[in-house]
Amino acid sequence: MKLPFFSKLFQSRAGPKNSLWTSTYSFFFGTTTSGKAVNERTAMQTTAVYACVRILAETIASLPLHLYKYTESGKEKALEHSLYYMLHDEPNTEMTSFVFRETLMSHLLLWGNAYAQIIRDGRGNVLGLYPLLPDKMTVDRTSTGELYYQYQKDTGTVILRNEDVLHVPGLGFDGLVGYSHIAMAKNAIGVAIATEEYGAKFFANGASPGGVLDPAE
Repeated sequence: MKLPFFSKLFQSRAGPKNSLWTSTYSFFFGTTTSGKAVNERTAMQTTAVYACVRILAETIASLPLHLYKYTESGKEKALEHSLYYMLHDEPNTEMTSFVFRETLMSHLLLWGNAYAQIIRDGRGNVLGLYPLLPDKMTVDRTSTGELYYQYQKDTGTVILRNEDVLHVPGLGFDGLVGYSHIAMAKNAIGVAIATEEYGAKFFANGASPGGVLDPAE
């Protein structure tokens, strides 16, 4: 027999929750302790955040990406495979492989998740990979436990099947969706934003304090 108190603590897992505690996609955190609103986009205005994201994204994107196949003597590049050119050179007609991987890596570093839609033909062959914005994506399960992706476009909501989405999750507690790195460090980033704004206003005022204290009083 389960006690009511323990039954509330140990509940069955209903589905993934991509959030700091409720939803990192929406980023409804309010202001930080410094009084500054911090989200993935405003955080990029901080020099340290921008530099870290740029260096990591460009480094990962510049690494060689090859498709291999196993042979009797070991392995070799699968140059004739249809996916080789797509991954190595051009995932879609709008991006090079470098830009595609740089974009996904920046999404992963900021939002904790990277998504790309897999475009297929009638036979199921992959025709292209297109990045999707993490803040417009919601991951959920059907009544039978199957994962699906809900993407919010300007024209409405699109439901994508699990096999039609390339999802790279970052650090998370359920292994399905990652937590926003910016959400976890929002107070530290808020302090950096407030400090930069204070310094800018101080020097704009000719580096002169707004008042003078009289020690005699």
